[in-house]
Amino acid sequence: MDRKLLDLLVCPTTRQPLAMLDSRSLKSLNEAIAGGGVLRGDGSQQTEPLREALVTRDRTHVYRVDDGIPVLLAEEAIPSRQVEGFPSA
Repeated sequence: MDRKLLDLLVCPTTRQPLAMLDSRSLKSLNEAIAGGGVLRGDGSQQTEPLREALVTRDRTHVYRVDDGIPVLLAEEAIPSRQVEGFPSA
C-alpha cells in the first residue's frame, strides 16, 4: 500500500490513524478466522483469511485490505478483542 495514502487514512469510527497490521498479528487473526467465530462490526462472520489489513493506533479495530484497497467501513471492521492472543499496543 502506498505510504502517502496510508498517512491520510483514519478509522471511520474512532478517527485514529491506521497502520499496516504486522505479520505476527495477521497470523493470529487468520488463525482465529480459520477457527471460526470472528465477527465483523455488523455481526457477520469473517470467513476468508486476510492477506493485508490495517489496524488502529490502539489496536482495537482491524480493517481488511482487498487487492490493495482498504475497506474502511465501520460495519466491516473486525474488533481485535475477540482474537485470543492478538498482540496489544
